[in-house]
Amino acid sequence: MLVLRLIAGRVLVSLVTLWMVSVLVFGVLEILPGDVASRILGREATPERLAALRAELHLDDPAIERYGRWLGGILRGDLGTALTSQRPINDILAPRIANTLILSAAAFALYIPLSLLPAAIQALRRDRPVDHALSAVTLVFVSMPEFLLATLLLVVFVAYVPLFPAVSIVDAGTPFWEYARAIVLPAVTLAIVMAVYAVRMLRDNLIEVLDSDFVRMAELKGLSRARVLWRHALPNALVPTLNVTALNIAYLVGGVVVVEKVFSFPGFGSLLIDALQLRDLPLIEATVLISALVYIGANLLADVGAILLNPRLRGTA
Repeated sequence: MLVLRLIAGRVLVSLVTLWMVSVLVFGVLEILPGDVASRILGREATPERLAALRAELHLDDPAIERYGRWLGGILRGDLGTALTSQRPINDILAPRIANTLILSAAAFALYIPLSLLPAAIQALRRDRPVDHALSAVTLVFVSMPEFLLATLLLVVFVAYVPLFPAVSIVDAGTPFWEYARAIVLPAVTLAIVMAVYAVRMLRDNLIEVLDSDFVRMAELKGLSRARVLWRHALPNALVPTLNVTALNIAYLVGGVVVVEKVFSFPGFGSLLIDALQLRDLPLIEATVLISALVYIGANLLADVGAILLNPRLRGTA
């Protein structure tokens, strides 16, 4: 039962970390300068109107009391109400999260082959021209920021070869095929940005595993090179790469602001920027906490995957 104990420990640490993040986020926003009531009413607001609005929004209540109400609402699935629009945050987040999840799923589906295939080719053809060429291409993409890669894709596939739209503005009424065309370029951008980091690490891991004794034994038994690679070497080489994949998953949800802005995609990241500009504290708290939840959850999945893929621990299950 060692595996179960290790997984339970990871889950407990993740829950404690998430709680600490909630305290930190709430505390940091409390000490930030500025006043939501002033931003809502404008500079011409009278002190009486400001005081009435602050009382209506419970901004004068003790911080501990407001944190308790906020945390209790989160545990019940109620993220509160946005101060600027007076709309339930759940209603605001739902379409934005759905858009980002769809974009993330498309990017992750592209990320898997873009990571595995180049790394496998390089490992099997190491120190040959194809290995050096792919390493050079990977290095170029690693050095390229997201906005530059997105801009280059726009120039190529919008200006020179007009296959996709220049902006990815979608909503609930967008037809499926238009929606699919709109997210191609953002998804490709995200997939390339994520894959270049995984390819370099996976290549080195595969080369190390392919030189191990158990792989050589499998080859001596007559197994083909491809079978040895995909059946025996790859599962062992993936374990160190899981942490990179976990960071990539977290990046998909919390770090796509630049890509969403370049393509005008109405996703979760752009919502966070809007909330920060408006200083809508409940909306900021909800978006940051969700980003932290995804980040912590991704790392938890990576840890659990590493435990399950560890051959020594699998033998104790």
